[in-house]
Amino acid sequence: MKKLVSHKISVALVLITLLSSCSDLFNEPNIKSNPNAVTDVDVATLLSGTLLGVAMIHEDTDVRIGAIWAGQLNGLARQHQGYADYIVSSQNFSWSPLYPAASQARLIQTKADAVGDKWTKGIGQVLEALLIAKATDFYGDIPYSQAFDDVKYPTPTFDKQADVYAALQTTLDNAIQNLSAPAGLAIATQDFIYGGNVAKWKAAAYTLKARLYLHAGDYAKAVTNATSGISSTAGDALIPHGTSQGVDYNQNYDFFRVNRAGDTGFDGAYLPVLMQSRIKSANTKTDETSLYNHYFKVGITATGSLDPNTTDGAFTASSPHPIITYYENQLILAEAQARLGVTDKALDALNSVRKGLASGYINGKTISATGLKYDAYTLSDFAPTGLANPTKLATVQTALLYEIISQRYIFLLMQYEAFNDVRRLEKATPVVQLPIPLYTGTKKPERFIYPQNEVNTNPNVPKPLPDQFTKIPIFQ
Repeated sequence: MKKLVSHKISVALVLITLLSSCSDLFNEPNIKSNPNAVTDVDVATLLSGTLLGVAMIHEDTDVRIGAIWAGQLNGLARQHQGYADYIVSSQNFSWSPLYPAASQARLIQTKADAVGDKWTKGIGQVLEALLIAKATDFYGDIPYSQAFDDVKYPTPTFDKQADVYAALQTTLDNAIQNLSAPAGLAIATQDFIYGGNVAKWKAAAYTLKARLYLHAGDYAKAVTNATSGISSTAGDALIPHGTSQGVDYNQNYDFFRVNRAGDTGFDGAYLPVLMQSRIKSANTKTDETSLYNHYFKVGITATGSLDPNTTDGAFTASSPHPIITYYENQLILAEAQARLGVTDKALDALNSVRKGLASGYINGKTISATGLKYDAYTLSDFAPTGLANPTKLATVQTALLYEIISQRYIFLLMQYEAFNDVRRLEKATPVVQLPIPLYTGTKKPERFIYPQNEVNTNPNVPKPLPDQFTKIPIFQ
């Protein structure tokens, strides 16, 4: 691994990176040769810059590729049409700014130790876990144990994915311990996610642990951690945005409406088909028309096209973007309980999400009350003839699981967990999957390909190089 970022961090450069639509700005030569780079910063300022990097990574091209490969979004022109055709190479992928941001998260911890600040250290550990989790979920085996000391380990080994997952759980355990400390530095101004509220960061750490246990199929531990996770929508980790182009636009808006209008859309994607089928079903307890209109709008880029709603919906310039949320926490709890056969508690968790959606709340916004209905389900609704069992699945458990994974798929639009789900569900037991069609061919993308820069510079890259159709270990 080439040196990704100096331990003398330039927070200013991170800020420029996030707010620029040019992804090349964060390429390594630009970092190394920047004559105006800040040579050192205090831990609070470093936290602010690192959060900007984390925000970028949750709204970047990788997330769009994941949405396309999950069937939520379609690539219609130029490079994104190639993604929809599953045509990629190592040249399409990069570990910048993912690893530079993770390096900053590690540096936060070092600087926090130097001033005895356990709270900020705990936040840095949560951020590190978020970033490395994304890396391993997209690539499988990755550098982690040797990733942040480029002097000692200029070509770090690739840790097995199972070892990465175990290390992430330890990192999050340590984060929870640090966030439970009685005192720490006041960082409300620098923390634009939670305003320095360490209780919210602690709950988010538990939800992230639950997410990772769900990936691994350890449903009992997923339940245990989700129970301590984000407990209301007030605890949602949301990236704030505004209406100033080049300053604080939601990056989905910037892509969908400003820079690459028409390159992607929902024509031919499975998500709107699924939602339309649910709207037209005989389910008298549910009406998702309002949410459908929140996501999609006809004719923004071309007459008759089904586009992201950048006008008054989920993808406006100022729309917050989710990192990890209460709804995800409850859907983790619902799925894990259902897989354990505890259907009554699974239903309670699902109904808590439906109650929230019935209020109109989703990811920091309130959708129209017209066409909005999410009445509470009962277990009888999932019987073979029940109103919430449209595919007539044989058992309440499998029908309930189908509804839970459908709700996850709908809710996780433009969140990379959707791509994790479509791969994870091939392995999870009992097997319950959505009938998501391929855009082309007979093989489904399973992973990202190791970046060419890493292939060129690190002899430890796995050989032969796995292609995009090779499953990552945790989903095998």
